[in-house]
Amino acid sequence: MCGIIGYIGPKSVVPVILDGLKRLEYRGYDSAGIAVVDRGEIRVRRVKGKVKDLEDSLREEPLQGTYGLGHTRWATHGRPSEENAHPHKDCSGRLVIVHNGIIENYLALKQKLRAEGHTFKTETDTEVIVHLLEKYYRGSLEEAMRAAIGEIEGAFAVAALAADEPDRIVAAKQGPPIVVGLGDGEFLISSDINAILAHTPNVVFLEDGEMAILDRSGARFTDFHGVPKAKTVERVSWSPLMMEKRGFKHFMLKEIFEQPEVVRDTLLGRMSLDTGRVMLDEIGIPEATLRRVRKAVIIACGTSYHAGLVGKYLMESLAGIPVDVEYASEFRYRDFILDPDTLVIVVSQSGETADTLAALRAAKDRCAAVLAVTNARSSSIAREAYGVLYTNAGPEIGVAATKTFTAQMTALALIALYLAQVQERMDHAALLEFIQEFQRIPYKMEKILGRAKAVEDLAARFVSFSHFLFLGRWVNFPVALEGALKLKEISYIHAEAYPGGEMKHGPIALIDEKMPTLAIVPEDRVYDKMLSNISEIKARNGYVIAVASDDDARIRERVDAVIAVPAAPPLLMPFLTAVPLQLFAYYIAAKRGADVDQPRNLAKSVTVE
Repeated sequence: MCGIIGYIGPKSVVPVILDGLKRLEYRGYDSAGIAVVDRGEIRVRRVKGKVKDLEDSLREEPLQGTYGLGHTRWATHGRPSEENAHPHKDCSGRLVIVHNGIIENYLALKQKLRAEGHTFKTETDTEVIVHLLEKYYRGSLEEAMRAAIGEIEGAFAVAALAADEPDRIVAAKQGPPIVVGLGDGEFLISSDINAILAHTPNVVFLEDGEMAILDRSGARFTDFHGVPKAKTVERVSWSPLMMEKRGFKHFMLKEIFEQPEVVRDTLLGRMSLDTGRVMLDEIGIPEATLRRVRKAVIIACGTSYHAGLVGKYLMESLAGIPVDVEYASEFRYRDFILDPDTLVIVVSQSGETADTLAALRAAKDRCAAVLAVTNARSSSIAREAYGVLYTNAGPEIGVAATKTFTAQMTALALIALYLAQVQERMDHAALLEFIQEFQRIPYKMEKILGRAKAVEDLAARFVSFSHFLFLGRWVNFPVALEGALKLKEISYIHAEAYPGGEMKHGPIALIDEKMPTLAIVPEDRVYDKMLSNISEIKARNGYVIAVASDDDARIRERVDAVIAVPAAPPLLMPFLTAVPLQLFAYYIAAKRGADVDQPRNLAKSVTVE
């Protein structure tokens, strides 16, 4: 996740920006840079590597300035390099920007701008923004920004400065976060509140479609059309935990709402719409090794195990590789059989899960390779695996995993696509089509989150119930398992999950008017089978809530309530069907007065057996 920091004020700008960049390091990045204005000239310094490397460079060759921007970059378009690192300048060298997000139409814009005479120096999508600013700049950075973002499609948090407009920073937001800090004679802008709070507790959060204009006199806010916006200044508590809630009642709810951005961040730099390819060189396992893989074993615990089950369906369907999914706590004690053609994938949010780490150690040297999927850099699992794919979900404070579940599914989907690519199991057209659909998933998740109030109202009707049944089939059966787990974890309500086809083999005996069923029923290959399962429940006076596609008229005639989700390719539906189940569990737990973020008897990371 890219990080942005900007500063205008009486302090020496370079130390302020460096400190802000250090506070953004947890987000994950591969390069860093700074731009300052000194006596009317823009000075830029960038490095591939860590903020410490940037700091060392500035120590050897200091920069001076009175205001400026800093950035930590996670590669999206273009490999990690000094050239691709932010900030980026225009052809004249008089404008500079930093950016978080992805510009979907950057290729068309780049071709158009080149035809108009602009020279590009990087592989990034970001560079088109600064050239658009150059195109429209007529002495007003604010107006140039407004014109430039009118041509952009995608998600962006962008901040810019102009050498010809002293002590001014202009920023715009559509998707990724931007927060403005209002200090005593100093003003800051950042992608993360942590980079600001050392200077001021008074902040303003930009909403999508808004701009901020900062100078030494203060900050103004407008929409993208220039209409002034009245913003509320929030005074943030200095508690590190409280300062991160961003107005949400619980961390869990905040993290549920962060999931679209988490998917974007986990995909960024790893799929190319230009070439229709998946790029996972970072994992450190040679393609030649992956070409030999004939079987995969996914090892995990809890929510990560459920993500692994989704990964199984993805790998078997896309790459044609048989996959076993194992509980880490059981795998280590089995007489397991691995061979040199088996890829072992261990999945752990913290990278420190004791059972998973033990399974990793047991599997090493008995298989082709061990690949870790984790959210924690430099964790034990990341260090000991032969290769690592990081999920880039950021800190997850809530004990019940939500955004890390989605991030793990994203990472496993990337691995499935990569295996299909290196083993030539998907033709180029099919791979490109899947990549295009995958890129649309975050926007569809945002649509679901926009309907959260309807889920809350529905949940309010079930606060007093003590038992729930969750049903799913095929790729959505793991989502049913995860939905039941979330409800159990945070509300302490008994919940069971089964494949729909297992109803007649026992669970149907539990059905009555006191045990509601949540059925996951997208229009896929098992849709008609799920309708039959629902009919069986209704025949026994069961209450059914269906998670179903927006335009599915048939389901509404057969169930008592519907939580609608956008349509998507069947293999990508778990990214959408999981969200309303998380919300449903959250709202029931919150209305029951449970400690949502720290449920009893549970810890965030299980580091002992």
